[in-house]
Amino acid sequence: MKTSLSISFAVMTVLAVLAFALGFHWTVNRYYVYEGQSLLLRYKGPLLPFVPRTEAKAGFYAEEGEVGVLKEMRGPGRHFYCPIWWERQSVPDIVIKPGEVGIVTSKLGDPLPEGEFIVDGDLDETAYKGILRKAFGPGRYRVNPYAYEFTIINTQIKQLGNQQKHSGWVEIPTGYVGVVTHLADDNVSGTKRGIQQEVYPPGIYPVNPQAMQVDVIEIGYTETSIATDTTRDKEGNIVTDESGEWLPLGDTGISFPSNDGFKIQMDFTAVWGVMPDQAADVVRTFGNIDAVEQKVIIPQSESICRNNGSKMGARELLVGDSRQRFQDATSEEFKSVLKDKHVTLLYGLVRHIFIPQEVRIPIQNGYIADELKLTREQEGVTARTEALLREAEQQVELMSETVRVETAKMVAEVKAEGDKEAKEIAAETQRQVATIDRQAAELNAKKTVVLGQARAEAEKLTQEAQAKKFQLAVEAFGSGQAFTKWQFAEGIPDEMDLNLFYAGEGTLWTDLQNVVPTLPVRQGDGAATTRPPAAVGPSR
Repeated sequence: MKTSLSISFAVMTVLAVLAFALGFHWTVNRYYVYEGQSLLLRYKGPLLPFVPRTEAKAGFYAEEGEVGVLKEMRGPGRHFYCPIWWERQSVPDIVIKPGEVGIVTSKLGDPLPEGEFIVDGDLDETAYKGILRKAFGPGRYRVNPYAYEFTIINTQIKQLGNQQKHSGWVEIPTGYVGVVTHLADDNVSGTKRGIQQEVYPPGIYPVNPQAMQVDVIEIGYTETSIATDTTRDKEGNIVTDESGEWLPLGDTGISFPSNDGFKIQMDFTAVWGVMPDQAADVVRTFGNIDAVEQKVIIPQSESICRNNGSKMGARELLVGDSRQRFQDATSEEFKSVLKDKHVTLLYGLVRHIFIPQEVRIPIQNGYIADELKLTREQEGVTARTEALLREAEQQVELMSETVRVETAKMVAEVKAEGDKEAKEIAAETQRQVATIDRQAAELNAKKTVVLGQARAEAEKLTQEAQAKKFQLAVEAFGSGQAFTKWQFAEGIPDEMDLNLFYAGEGTLWTDLQNVVPTLPVRQGDGAATTRPPAAVGPSR
């Protein structure tokens, strides 16, 4: 009895211990991590007084059995860690939205080598403390806050002189490129600090402002014009001289003296641009596109036009051939200068040249007289041409009539020749038809003879075969009488019944009446009557 009680008590004790352990595990040890969070664990170490504790190296994760923060974090769900040995903490995920960029600082690892301030590598792959070179775009990141610290930024624009340095969320629109400036050497890719020759095409880029900056540069062609202001009256209308030429105002536009001492003013337009492969050099040399226009395009336009224009006289700048040479020389020199500065010139156009009235009017009058002379000469040429035209028209009419008559003659000849050939063809056709008909008649006659002979021969052979047949039949039966009887027997219908009966002398007609009472007999008038059948049997 005591043994049974002891066993029952032991079993109840074990069950109680198990129930307590299970309840402790599902209540105290259980830790639930919700969606969008992670579980950060820190090992506290053994709590027994005589068991040694090994602390993790400062600035590093705890290895197996060491006291400290673990590198790996657990995802959403149910986890079981005893709070006696583990420090548990829910950490929310880092969420970066569109238009934002994450800049990460590594808090674990060795200090960076002297002279470096950017850490290469990705999350959980870094070996040094400091700011990571990589910038993190929109998304959700599970990050251990013990090792990494996220700073979320938007678009950042920093003004440096005449340049705008973009970083963070950088958008490069269509028609632009991004010129990249590295602030530190990249030991992974081998890129050195400074402005890079390779540019970013249009798009969206996450850029770490601590590692690099981007200049957004417009590419393609643009237009820059230097124009001469004109004199206007009180109503704002343009004032002209007696020849209708505009009067320039002051020293506006591009002003210079000609080699014969006259003041010249002109308008100039440059169509120029920066190509993608030139953008980095433009940023490196000038800073931005506006600086190119102010420092290169406008000064060089004025300088080149003045230098080339001062070598020519006022008359040369007005007349066609020499003015075209001035235009070509100016454009070629301007293109060469811009090419050396990594800028492309599409057109350099001298649009208008203002020549002083005392030079222009005599030249214009001289040209007018020359033009009048040319006009009179041209009128004489026109009159002579008109006469030649009339003569040519008469020649054309004569030739047209000649062609018409010749054509009618040729048509008649061709028609007569055609009629002759047609009649010859018809006669030949009739002759050939008659020949064919004669040959057909001959063939029909031959056919008739052959068919007659064939039918006669066939009839002869048929009769001979019939005769031979009867001859063979008679020979087979032994005599003609036997063959006749066989034919008679073969001719009896299958449905006829033959009955034999005996009749004594003088009793045939009497007995025959019992068998066949009457037989039909045809009379002379066609009426049927009956008569006794002929006697069958032996005669007396």
